[in-house]
Amino acid sequence: MRVFRGFRHPDLAPRCALTIGNFDGVHRGHQAMLALLTNEARHRALASCVMTFEPHPRDYFAAVAAKAQATGARPPASESPAEGGGAPPARMTAPRRIATLRDKLIELERCGVDQAVVLRFGPQLSSLSPQAFIDDVLVEGLHTRYVLVGDDFRFGARRAGDYAMLDAAGDARGFDVARMMSYEVHGARVSSSAVRAALAAGDMDLAAALLGRPYSISGHVLHGKKLGRNLGFPTMNLRFAHPRPAAMGIFVVRVHGLTAQPLAGVANLGVRPTVDDAGRVLLEVYCLDWPAHLGNDAAYGHVVRVDLLAKLHDELRYGSVQALRDGIAADVAQARAWFAARGDAAA
Repeated sequence: MRVFRGFRHPDLAPRCALTIGNFDGVHRGHQAMLALLTNEARHRALASCVMTFEPHPRDYFAAVAAKAQATGARPPASESPAEGGGAPPARMTAPRRIATLRDKLIELERCGVDQAVVLRFGPQLSSLSPQAFIDDVLVEGLHTRYVLVGDDFRFGARRAGDYAMLDAAGDARGFDVARMMSYEVHGARVSSSAVRAALAAGDMDLAAALLGRPYSISGHVLHGKKLGRNLGFPTMNLRFAHPRPAAMGIFVVRVHGLTAQPLAGVANLGVRPTVDDAGRVLLEVYCLDWPAHLGNDAAYGHVVRVDLLAKLHDELRYGSVQALRDGIAADVAQARAWFAARGDAAA
Protein backbone atom coordinates (compact mmCIF):
# COMPACT_ATOMS: atom_id res chain seq x y z
CA MET A 1 0.00 0.00 0.00
CA ARG A 2 1.25 3.45 -0.92
CA VAL A 3 0.81 6.29 1.56
CA PHE A 4 0.48 9.92 0.49
CA ARG A 5 0.46 13.06 2.60
CA GLY A 6 -2.04 15.30 0.85
CA PHE A 7 -4.25 14.85 -2.21
CA ARG A 8 -2.03 16.55 -4.79
CA HIS A 9 0.74 14.14 -5.71
CA PRO A 10 2.00 13.02 -9.14
CA ASP A 11 2.21 9.39 -8.06
CA LEU A 12 -1.43 9.05 -7.01
CA ALA A 13 -3.43 6.54 -9.04
CA PRO A 14 -5.00 8.17 -12.14
CA ARG A 15 -8.46 6.97 -11.03
CA CYS A 16 -9.66 5.55 -7.75
CA ALA A 17 -12.49 4.03 -5.74
CA LEU A 18 -12.57 5.97 -2.48
CA THR A 19 -13.86 5.77 1.05
CA ILE A 20 -13.41 8.49 3.66
CA GLY A 21 -13.17 8.46 7.43
CA ASN A 22 -11.05 8.40 10.56
CA PHE A 23 -10.89 4.58 10.70
CA ASP A 24 -9.67 4.61 14.29
CA GLY A 25 -9.02 0.97 15.17
CA VAL A 26 -10.02 -0.39 11.73
CA HIS A 27 -12.69 -2.50 13.44
CA ARG A 28 -14.95 -5.12 11.85
CA GLY A 29 -17.35 -2.49 10.55
CA HIS A 30 -14.46 -0.73 8.83
CA GLN A 31 -13.21 -4.06 7.52
CA ALA A 32 -16.59 -4.83 5.95
CA MET A 33 -16.59 -1.43 4.24
CA LEU A 34 -13.04 -1.91 3.00
CA ALA A 35 -13.90 -5.35 1.63
CA LEU A 36 -16.74 -3.82 -0.37
CA LEU A 37 -14.48 -0.99 -1.52
CA THR A 38 -11.68 -3.26 -2.73
CA ASN A 39 -14.18 -5.53 -4.48
CA GLU A 40 -15.75 -2.58 -6.33
CA ALA A 41 -12.30 -1.25 -7.21
CA ARG A 42 -11.24 -4.59 -8.66
CA HIS A 43 -14.38 -4.92 -10.80
CA ARG A 44 -14.03 -1.34 -12.05
CA ALA A 45 -10.26 -1.58 -12.66
CA LEU A 46 -9.62 1.22 -10.18
CA ALA A 47 -7.16 1.69 -7.34
CA SER A 48 -8.77 1.33 -3.91
CA CYS A 49 -8.12 4.42 -1.82
CA VAL A 50 -8.78 5.45 1.78
CA MET A 51 -8.77 9.10 2.80
CA THR A 52 -8.13 9.64 6.48
CA PHE A 53 -7.11 12.50 8.76
CA GLU A 54 -4.33 13.32 11.20
CA PRO A 55 -4.91 14.72 13.71
CA HIS A 56 -8.41 13.40 14.32
CA PRO A 57 -10.81 16.27 13.47
CA ARG A 58 -12.18 16.26 17.00
CA ASP A 59 -8.63 16.58 18.37
CA TYR A 60 -8.28 19.74 16.30
CA PHE A 61 -11.64 21.21 17.26
CA ALA A 62 -11.12 20.39 20.94
CA ALA A 63 -7.79 22.24 20.87
CA VAL A 64 -9.35 25.23 19.08
CA ALA A 65 -12.26 25.29 21.53
CA ALA A 66 -9.90 25.14 24.50
CA LYS A 67 -7.86 28.02 23.08
CA ALA A 68 -11.02 30.03 22.40
CA GLN A 69 -12.23 29.46 25.95
CA ALA A 70 -8.89 30.58 27.34
CA THR A 71 -8.95 33.78 25.28
CA GLY A 72 -12.69 34.44 25.48
CA ALA A 73 -13.10 34.03 21.72
CA ARG A 74 -16.04 32.32 20.06
CA PRO A 75 -15.47 28.53 19.64
CA PRO A 76 -15.62 26.92 16.18
CA ALA A 77 -18.99 25.87 14.77
CA SER A 78 -17.69 23.50 12.11
CA GLU A 79 -16.77 19.86 12.09
CA SER A 80 -14.70 17.63 9.84
CA PRO A 81 -15.13 18.15 6.07
CA ALA A 82 -15.64 14.43 5.71
CA GLU A 83 -16.70 12.62 8.85
CA GLY A 84 -19.65 10.50 9.83
CA GLY A 85 -21.74 11.29 12.88
CA GLY A 86 -24.69 13.26 14.11
CA ALA A 87 -24.83 16.87 15.16
CA PRO A 88 -21.65 18.49 16.51
CA PRO A 89 -21.26 17.90 20.25
CA ALA A 90 -22.33 20.67 22.58
CA ARG A 91 -18.92 20.51 24.23
CA MET A 92 -15.95 19.84 21.98
CA THR A 93 -14.12 16.79 23.33
CA ALA A 94 -11.42 14.76 21.66
CA PRO A 95 -11.98 10.98 21.68
CA ARG A 96 -9.43 8.73 23.23
CA ARG A 97 -7.26 7.22 20.51
CA ILE A 98 -7.54 3.51 19.74
CA ALA A 99 -4.63 3.28 17.33
CA THR A 100 -1.64 5.31 16.28
CA LEU A 101 -1.37 6.36 12.65
CA ARG A 102 1.22 3.61 12.13
CA ASP A 103 -1.15 0.90 13.34
CA LYS A 104 -4.06 2.30 11.35
CA LEU A 105 -2.03 2.22 8.15
CA ILE A 106 -0.84 -1.32 8.89
CA GLU A 107 -4.43 -2.52 9.24
CA LEU A 108 -5.55 -0.67 6.09
CA GLU A 109 -2.81 -2.46 4.18
CA ARG A 110 -3.87 -5.81 5.64
CA CYS A 111 -7.36 -5.10 4.29
CA GLY A 112 -5.99 -4.88 0.75
CA VAL A 113 -6.15 -1.11 0.23
CA ASP A 114 -3.95 0.13 -2.63
CA GLN A 115 -3.32 3.67 -1.41
CA ALA A 116 -4.00 5.77 1.67
CA VAL A 117 -4.23 9.55 1.56
CA VAL A 118 -3.53 11.19 4.92
CA LEU A 119 -4.79 14.77 5.13
CA ARG A 120 -3.54 17.10 7.82
CA PHE A 121 -6.61 18.42 9.56
CA GLY A 122 -6.38 22.11 10.34
CA PRO A 123 -7.90 25.50 9.55
CA GLN A 124 -7.75 25.18 5.78
CA LEU A 125 -9.37 21.76 5.58
CA SER A 126 -11.94 22.48 8.27
CA SER A 127 -13.21 25.57 6.43
CA LEU A 128 -13.56 23.87 3.04
CA SER A 129 -17.14 24.07 1.76
CA PRO A 130 -18.90 20.84 0.69
CA GLN A 131 -18.78 21.89 -2.98
CA ALA A 132 -15.09 22.77 -2.76
CA PHE A 133 -14.39 19.44 -1.11
CA ILE A 134 -16.10 17.66 -4.00
CA ASP A 135 -14.45 19.74 -6.72
CA ASP A 136 -10.95 20.21 -5.32
CA VAL A 137 -10.39 17.00 -3.39
CA LEU A 138 -12.57 14.26 -4.87
CA VAL A 139 -12.60 15.25 -8.55
CA GLU A 140 -9.48 17.32 -9.28
CA GLY A 141 -7.22 15.90 -6.58
CA LEU A 142 -8.01 12.18 -6.41
CA HIS A 143 -9.83 11.63 -9.74
CA THR A 144 -12.49 9.67 -7.94
CA ARG A 145 -14.80 7.42 -9.93
CA TYR A 146 -16.56 5.66 -7.05
CA VAL A 147 -17.21 6.82 -3.48
CA LEU A 148 -18.37 4.56 -0.65
CA VAL A 149 -19.54 6.21 2.58
CA GLY A 150 -21.23 5.20 5.82
CA ASP A 151 -24.89 5.70 6.62
CA ASP A 152 -24.20 8.75 8.82
CA PHE A 153 -21.76 10.48 6.49
CA ARG A 154 -21.49 14.29 6.59
CA PHE A 155 -18.84 16.48 5.03
CA GLY A 156 -17.71 20.06 4.48
CA ALA A 157 -17.47 23.06 6.76
CA ARG A 158 -20.20 23.03 9.41
CA ARG A 159 -21.00 19.48 8.22
CA ALA A 160 -23.27 21.00 5.59
CA GLY A 161 -22.80 18.23 3.02
CA ASP A 162 -24.73 14.95 3.18
CA TYR A 163 -25.22 11.79 1.15
CA ALA A 164 -27.91 13.34 -1.09
CA MET A 165 -25.61 16.21 -2.02
CA LEU A 166 -22.73 13.84 -2.72
CA ASP A 167 -24.94 11.58 -4.83
CA ALA A 168 -26.19 14.54 -6.89
CA ALA A 169 -22.63 15.74 -7.40
CA GLY A 170 -21.65 12.27 -8.58
CA ASP A 171 -24.31 12.42 -11.29
CA ALA A 172 -23.03 15.82 -12.38
CA ARG A 173 -19.26 15.11 -12.16
CA GLY A 174 -19.14 11.50 -13.30
CA PHE A 175 -18.57 9.37 -10.22
CA ASP A 176 -20.78 6.77 -8.56
CA VAL A 177 -21.78 7.04 -4.91
CA ALA A 178 -22.79 4.16 -2.63
CA ARG A 179 -23.76 4.00 1.02
CA MET A 180 -23.15 1.15 3.46
CA MET A 181 -25.40 0.65 6.46
CA SER A 182 -24.09 0.00 9.95
CA TYR A 183 -22.31 -3.27 10.68
CA GLU A 184 -23.65 -5.25 13.62
CA VAL A 185 -22.40 -8.15 15.72
CA HIS A 186 -25.00 -9.97 17.82
CA GLY A 187 -27.41 -7.11 17.20
CA ALA A 188 -25.03 -4.38 18.40
CA ARG A 189 -23.54 -1.75 16.09
CA VAL A 190 -19.78 -2.02 15.70
CA SER A 191 -18.17 1.39 16.01
CA SER A 192 -14.98 3.06 17.18
CA SER A 193 -16.97 4.36 20.16
CA ALA A 194 -17.89 0.79 21.13
CA VAL A 195 -14.24 -0.28 20.89
CA ARG A 196 -13.19 2.69 23.05
CA ALA A 197 -15.81 1.77 25.65
CA ALA A 198 -14.60 -1.84 25.76
CA LEU A 199 -10.98 -0.74 26.17
CA ALA A 200 -11.89 1.79 28.85
CA ALA A 201 -13.69 -0.98 30.77
CA GLY A 202 -10.71 -3.31 30.39
CA ASP A 203 -12.84 -5.83 28.48
CA MET A 204 -10.16 -7.03 26.09
CA ASP A 205 -12.26 -9.98 24.91
CA LEU A 206 -15.05 -7.65 23.78
CA ALA A 207 -12.52 -5.32 22.16
CA ALA A 208 -11.05 -8.27 20.25
CA ALA A 209 -14.52 -9.36 19.13
CA LEU A 210 -15.24 -5.85 17.80
CA LEU A 211 -11.83 -5.55 16.15
CA GLY A 212 -11.70 -9.09 14.77
CA ARG A 213 -8.24 -9.50 16.32
CA PRO A 214 -6.52 -8.85 19.66
CA TYR A 215 -6.03 -5.19 20.45
CA SER A 216 -2.41 -4.38 19.67
CA ILE A 217 0.14 -1.58 19.56
CA SER A 218 3.25 -1.61 17.41
CA GLY A 219 6.35 0.53 17.16
CA HIS A 220 10.11 0.79 17.46
CA VAL A 221 11.67 -0.31 20.72
CA LEU A 222 13.18 2.81 22.28
CA HIS A 223 15.88 3.40 24.85
CA GLY A 224 14.50 4.46 28.20
CA LYS A 225 15.87 5.37 31.63
CA LYS A 226 16.72 1.71 32.35
CA LEU A 227 14.75 1.89 35.62
CA GLY A 228 13.11 -1.47 34.94
CA ARG A 229 16.51 -3.08 34.51
CA ASN A 230 17.66 -1.58 37.80
CA LEU A 231 14.53 -2.99 39.48
CA GLY A 232 15.22 -6.45 38.06
CA PHE A 233 12.51 -6.24 35.39
CA PRO A 234 14.06 -4.95 32.14
CA THR A 235 11.44 -3.57 29.78
CA MET A 236 11.02 -2.71 26.12
CA ASN A 237 9.62 0.78 25.62
CA LEU A 238 7.25 1.74 22.79
CA ARG A 239 5.88 5.26 22.40
CA PHE A 240 2.14 5.73 21.96
CA ALA A 241 1.99 8.93 19.90
CA HIS A 242 -1.16 10.37 21.43
CA PRO A 243 -1.67 11.78 24.94
CA ARG A 244 -4.98 9.95 25.56
CA PRO A 245 -4.95 6.26 24.59
CA ALA A 246 -8.24 4.38 24.73
CA ALA A 247 -6.67 1.70 26.96
CA MET A 248 -4.51 2.36 30.01
CA GLY A 249 -3.23 0.18 32.81
CA ILE A 250 -1.38 -3.09 33.36
CA PHE A 251 -1.94 -5.88 30.82
CA VAL A 252 -1.04 -9.46 30.03
CA VAL A 253 0.58 -9.33 26.59
CA ARG A 254 2.24 -11.23 23.78
CA VAL A 255 5.12 -9.71 21.80
CA HIS A 256 5.58 -10.42 18.10
CA GLY A 257 8.59 -9.61 15.95
CA LEU A 258 11.63 -10.70 17.92
CA THR A 259 11.46 -14.49 17.73
CA ALA A 260 9.65 -17.09 15.64
CA GLN A 261 7.12 -17.58 18.43
CA PRO A 262 5.54 -14.67 20.32
CA LEU A 263 6.94 -13.87 23.74
CA ALA A 264 4.63 -13.77 26.75
CA GLY A 265 4.81 -10.75 28.98
CA VAL A 266 3.21 -8.12 31.15
CA ALA A 267 3.05 -4.44 30.21
CA ASN A 268 2.24 -0.98 31.53
CA LEU A 269 0.45 1.35 29.12
CA GLY A 270 0.28 4.85 30.55
CA VAL A 271 2.27 7.66 32.14
CA ARG A 272 4.04 5.76 34.96
CA PRO A 273 2.82 7.91 37.90
CA THR A 274 5.31 6.52 40.42
CA VAL A 275 8.46 7.45 38.50
CA ASP A 276 7.48 10.00 35.86
CA ASP A 277 4.01 11.50 35.90
CA ALA A 278 5.03 13.69 32.94
CA GLY A 279 2.12 12.75 30.69
CA ARG A 280 4.23 11.07 28.02
CA VAL A 281 2.50 7.82 27.18
CA LEU A 282 4.66 4.71 26.89
CA LEU A 283 4.01 1.01 26.55
CA GLU A 284 6.59 -0.71 28.77
CA VAL A 285 6.80 -4.46 28.22
CA TYR A 286 8.50 -7.02 30.43
CA CYS A 287 8.89 -10.44 28.82
CA LEU A 288 8.35 -13.26 31.30
CA ASP A 289 11.09 -15.45 29.83
CA TRP A 290 13.60 -13.51 27.76
CA PRO A 291 15.49 -15.73 25.28
CA ALA A 292 19.14 -15.77 26.35
CA HIS A 293 20.41 -15.86 22.75
CA LEU A 294 18.93 -12.40 22.09
CA GLY A 295 21.17 -10.64 24.60
CA ASN A 296 20.15 -7.72 26.78
CA ASP A 297 19.96 -5.04 24.08
CA ALA A 298 18.81 -6.99 21.02
CA ALA A 299 15.34 -5.44 20.88
CA TYR A 300 16.39 -1.80 20.51
CA GLY A 301 15.48 -0.37 17.12
CA HIS A 302 13.29 -3.33 16.18
CA VAL A 303 9.64 -2.90 15.29
CA VAL A 304 7.46 -5.14 17.44
CA ARG A 305 3.73 -5.69 17.82
CA VAL A 306 2.31 -6.11 21.30
CA ASP A 307 -1.08 -7.81 21.73
CA LEU A 308 -2.89 -6.68 24.89
CA LEU A 309 -4.75 -9.82 25.97
CA ALA A 310 -6.16 -9.11 29.45
CA LYS A 311 -6.17 -6.17 31.83
CA LEU A 312 -4.87 -6.79 35.35
CA HIS A 313 -5.55 -3.36 36.90
CA ASP A 314 -5.23 0.39 36.41
CA GLU A 315 -1.92 2.18 36.87
CA LEU A 316 -0.97 2.65 40.53
CA ARG A 317 1.15 5.20 42.31
CA TYR A 318 3.50 3.37 44.68
CA GLY A 319 4.97 5.01 47.76
CA SER A 320 8.53 3.81 47.27
CA VAL A 321 10.86 2.11 44.82
CA GLN A 322 10.60 -1.10 46.84
CA ALA A 323 6.80 -0.95 46.71
CA LEU A 324 7.05 -0.49 42.94
CA ARG A 325 9.36 -3.52 42.68
CA ASP A 326 6.93 -5.60 44.72
CA GLY A 327 4.01 -4.40 42.60
CA ILE A 328 5.75 -5.41 39.38
CA ALA A 329 6.57 -8.82 40.86
CA ALA A 330 2.89 -9.29 41.72
CA ASP A 331 1.89 -8.33 38.17
CA VAL A 332 4.39 -10.82 36.75
CA ALA A 333 2.96 -13.56 38.97
CA GLN A 334 -0.58 -12.71 37.80
CA ALA A 335 0.50 -12.80 34.18
CA ARG A 336 2.12 -16.20 34.63
CA ALA A 337 -1.06 -17.47 36.30
CA TRP A 338 -3.13 -16.12 33.39
CA PHE A 339 -1.04 -18.01 30.85
CA ALA A 340 -0.97 -21.15 33.05
CA ALA A 341 -4.75 -21.19 33.25
CA ARG A 342 -4.80 -21.41 29.46
CA GLY A 343 -2.16 -24.10 29.23
CA ASP A 344 0.45 -21.73 27.82
CA ALA A 345 4.07 -22.77 28.21
CA ALA A 346 4.96 -19.18 29.17
CA ALA A 347 3.74 -19.89 32.70
